[in-house]
Amino acid sequence: MHAYVWGVSERREIETGLEGFRLWPGALCADEQAALVDRVLAAAAEAPFYRPVTPGGKPMSVRMTNLGPLGWVTDRSGYRYQPIHPVTGRPWPPIPDALTRLWEDLLGGPGPDACLVNLYEAEARMGLHQDRDEADLTAPVLSVSLGDAALFRIGPAGGGPTRSFRLSSGDVCALTGPARLARHGIDRIWAGSSRLIPGGGRLNRKPHRSRASVSSRLIPGGGRLNLTLRRAGSSSRAS
Repeated sequence: MHAYVWGVSERREIETGLEGFRLWPGALCADEQAALVDRVLAAAAEAPFYRPVTPGGKPMSVRMTNLGPLGWVTDRSGYRYQPIHPVTGRPWPPIPDALTRLWEDLLGGPGPDACLVNLYEAEARMGLHQDRDEADLTAPVLSVSLGDAALFRIGPAGGGPTRSFRLSSGDVCALTGPARLARHGIDRIWAGSSRLIPGGGRLNRKPHRSRASVSSRLIPGGGRLNLTLRRAGSSSRAS
């Protein structure tokens, strides 16, 4: 694993113009990012990335896995949280302590019990949607970007104009309060904008050897990892 000291980076929140949508650009320093990638890839070796399908049977463009007591899944039965990987039938690996500390530092309150890990490769997208499969829809959602930059689009829950933000590796954002049910999605991946996840793009630091070898099997083309922390509770709503 990559050694690091957590919390050495400065976390500066900026104004987003959308009440409740909070954004901390560069919240994680390079060493913090590398350490998280190490942990996520180690977990993915136990709970492999898979390509889910929507309730309508359409394959999603992202691959995903989960960390924590509960994991978000989608299939022909609907959207829900469940305690086991749908392919292996095994429990999800635990959420890294660094992520629970990040939640505590930025948001406070009860910690997350689910961490959805989405892998965006070069052509992956995510249409506008709302996160509403959780038991408590007032609990915040915290998102961590690692790897290639992405164009993130967000708009009010009730409809209306959207605005876009470029999310780079190490950026952290949250949906809270009035923005908890905001519509949001990913319109574009800037493939090769980072080499944090070995396999593609501009080289700006030497990859950690163990991470590079694991990544070559799990993520051969590099890409973007998005870690979404939630309080899922006991929700099992299908739709």
